Amino acid sequence: MTFLKSADLERFLGEASKTRTVYVPVDVEPKKSAYRRWTPGTAVSKGLKTARSAKDFFFPQTENLVGFRIENGKIRILDPREEQEDFAVFGVRACDARSFGILDKVFLAEPVDTYYQNRRAHGLILTMTCRRPAETCFCTAFGIDPASPGGDVVFTETADGWYVEAVTDAGREFLAPMADLFEDRDESGREAAKEETRAIMEKLPLAGLSTDAFGGGRTKALFDRPEWASLSEACIGCGTCTFVCPTCQCYDIRDYDTGHDVRRFRCWDSCMYSDFTKMAGGNPRLTQKERFRQRFMHKLVYFPENNGGEFGCVGCGRCLASCPIHMNIVKVMKTLSEGQDEQ
Repeated sequence: MTFLKSADLERFLGEASKTRTVYVPVDVEPKKSAYRRWTPGTAVSKGLKTARSAKDFFFPQTENLVGFRIENGKIRILDPREEQEDFAVFGVRACDARSFGILDKVFLAEPVDTYYQNRRAHGLILTMTCRRPAETCFCTAFGIDPASPGGDVVFTETADGWYVEAVTDAGREFLAPMADLFEDRDESGREAAKEETRAIMEKLPLAGLSTDAFGGGRTKALFDRPEWASLSEACIGCGTCTFVCPTCQCYDIRDYDTGHDVRRFRCWDSCMYSDFTKMAGGNPRLTQKERFRQRFMHKLVYFPENNGGEFGCVGCGRCLASCPIHMNIVKVMKTLSEGQDEQ
């Protein structure tokens, strides 16, 4: 089995950066990391996951879609797109790796979003198992195994390095020129590391979280539940949960007059905002309760209804850690599940 020693990580990233731009998680504040471009000497974070997910690489917070300029009485269309660079994202956890598949169902369905498609075609996902899952993790509730994260290349972490396995053809092609960096080790070490991760997950506070009360076909049972009022009462509509979420895909499109031309931008939006879905005729969701309900019904009912039962949450726990009033999808699920049992 192929193994990369911890001492050789710098060499590995250096070799990888010869063929594509490499991004790694870097500590930017105490207990907070973010993806940054790797350069020699960059220290890779040892934290569990980044404050914001790797979604940004494929669906950035803001992007210039198109421009318009009037020349000689005619409108000239300005295409801002450039050839996308080949890149690799190192250290992606299982929850974020699953989120890409969810986003694919949205942006690669007809009509295909070519901006997203272009980035996906040029991106390589180097995943890493979770050796020390956090108490806020609940990915297993959605059928995700943090010991088998998928992606193009899987790094199974041990005390002194990583077992490295190429999963896709792109991953095998990526690793081929770096064969001399790896050593052979017995596969038993990898399996032992995976079992340690799974054992930790079974002991976490959210290990027993159930999705039985949710899924496609549950709209009628859940939509008018009285608990939505109390659950949403403290929500301030800040949108933090949507901005740290690896699967939220809502966006707004705005045109800006630069004085020379008009630029059309796409930027993240949030269903928690009061002007979300606002139209000339008004807003169909006038209260925070309705907006709050929309977010969680989409994750737990609407999305699985239209996507073969797959939920729109990956259990990364970022909303648990980020919400200023400590409201999150876990509390929603537990509250509605308990109420369902009583009915």
